[in-house]
Amino acid sequence: MSKTPFRDAVENTVQHIQKNDATVNAFTYLSLDRARAQADVLDRKSKDGVPLPPLAGVPYAVKNLFDIKDVTTLAGSKVLKKNPPAKDDAVLIQRLSAAGAILLGALNMDEFAYGFTTENTHYGATHNPHKIGYISGGSSGGSAAAVAAGMVPLSLGSDTNGSIRVPASLCGVWGLKPTFGRLPRYGSYPFVDSIDHVGNFAKNVDLLSLSYDCMQGPYAADHSCIAKQIDTTTTTLSQGVGGLRIGVLGGYFENNSGATARQALELVAKELSAQDVVTWPNAEMARAAAFVISASEGGTRHVHHLREHYEDLEPLSVDRFMSGLLQPASWYLKALKFRKIYRSQVFDLFKKWDLLLAPCTPVQSHPIGTEWIDINGIQMPARASMGILTQPISFAGCPVVAAPVWPAGEGNLPVGIQLIAAPWREDVALRAAKELENSGACKTVPVTIFD
Repeated sequence: MSKTPFRDAVENTVQHIQKNDATVNAFTYLSLDRARAQADVLDRKSKDGVPLPPLAGVPYAVKNLFDIKDVTTLAGSKVLKKNPPAKDDAVLIQRLSAAGAILLGALNMDEFAYGFTTENTHYGATHNPHKIGYISGGSSGGSAAAVAAGMVPLSLGSDTNGSIRVPASLCGVWGLKPTFGRLPRYGSYPFVDSIDHVGNFAKNVDLLSLSYDCMQGPYAADHSCIAKQIDTTTTTLSQGVGGLRIGVLGGYFENNSGATARQALELVAKELSAQDVVTWPNAEMARAAAFVISASEGGTRHVHHLREHYEDLEPLSVDRFMSGLLQPASWYLKALKFRKIYRSQVFDLFKKWDLLLAPCTPVQSHPIGTEWIDINGIQMPARASMGILTQPISFAGCPVVAAPVWPAGEGNLPVGIQLIAAPWREDVALRAAKELENSGACKTVPVTIFD
C-alpha cells in the first residue's frame, strides 16, 4: 500500500490530463504545484490519524472565470491577460478546498461566458469527448468536457442562460444550476449580474450533491447571496421520488425539442411516472427578455473593452455587446418589469407541482463550426438556439439538475433532461436525479476515444 495515496492520485490525474487534453482542449491552466502541496497535506493528516474532510482528495477544476489565487482570471478572453493575478480564491474554491477537494486548474469557456458552444477564438474550441470535432456546449464547455473525458470527476461552471445545462446535456454528465443566489458568486468574473448563477458538474449524483452541500450557504459580501436560506443541511438522496407531483412541460418546450430530445424526455418521464403535461407561462417572452437583459448588462459591462480592445475581442462577442449597447433603455426596464411578473407566475406552478421535466437542449451535439441547426424542420442559428429550452428556466431562477440520457444507446451522443424544482428545493431535483441514476435511465458513460 502506498504511503502517499493522495499524492499518487494527483500524479495519475495529471498524467491523464496531460495525455488527453491535447485532444479535448478543456484546460487553459494547470495548478500543479498547488495540487501536489494540498495532496501532501492530506497524506500527512491521514498518516497522523487526523479525520479527513468529506471531499478529501477529490480532483476538480473550475471554469476560468473563477479567481484562483496568484493566477490571472481570463474569463475566456485575450484582453484580460495583462490583468494582475487574483489576490485570493473565489469563495466556492475556498469552500471546496476546506472540504479537501484538490484544484487541478482552470477550464476553457466562451469569451466572457457569452455563448453556448465554447468555440473560443483565443484558446481554441473545446471538443466533445464523445465525438471529437463536435461541440462540448457552452459557455462552461471545458467544465463539462473535463468531467466527460474522465480528467476530473468534479468541476465548477456558471449558468446565466443555460451555460451549465447545455454542456452537461451535450457531454452527457450531471450538472446542477442551483436557485439564483443559493451559491455565492464572489470571486467569479460576472456576465449578467441579475441572472448569473454558479454551480457544478460531476460524474455521478452523489458527488454532485455532496460538493453542492459543501459549497452552499450565504455570503455577506455577495449581494445576491445574503438572504436567509432554507435547508442548508446535507441533501438526503435516499428519499426517492415517492409522493412527488411530477409533470412534463409541453407547448413551447415540446415545439422546440427535436425528435431525440423528445425521446429522452419520454424515457425520463416514464421512469418517474410523470404523465400530466404542464404549460410553463410566457416561456417565449421570458427568453426574449433574457436576451434583452443579457445583451444590455453585458454590453454595458464591456463598453471599455469595446473602446480600447475592439480588435482583440471575439468577433461574436463584439456583435452581441454592440447590440446590447444599441438597445433602447426602455427595453431593458420593460424586461426587468416583466421578469418580476413572470417569476410570480412560474412560482405559482410549484403550488401544484414538485418537479417539472423538459429537455436541456433541442438537439444533440453538432460539428464545430456549424452555423444552422434543424429543429422540427425549422432552420435556426446554432450558437443562439442551443439555449432555447434553458433560458426561460434560469430567467425565473429555479434550481435545475441536468440529467444525462443516451436515447440511442451508449456509444451515441447524449442529450440531457432538466429536472426543475421550486426555488430553494435543490433537494427535490437531486432526489429525482438519484432515482434516475439508480434505475440506469440516466448516467455518465466512460468515453472510448482514449482507449
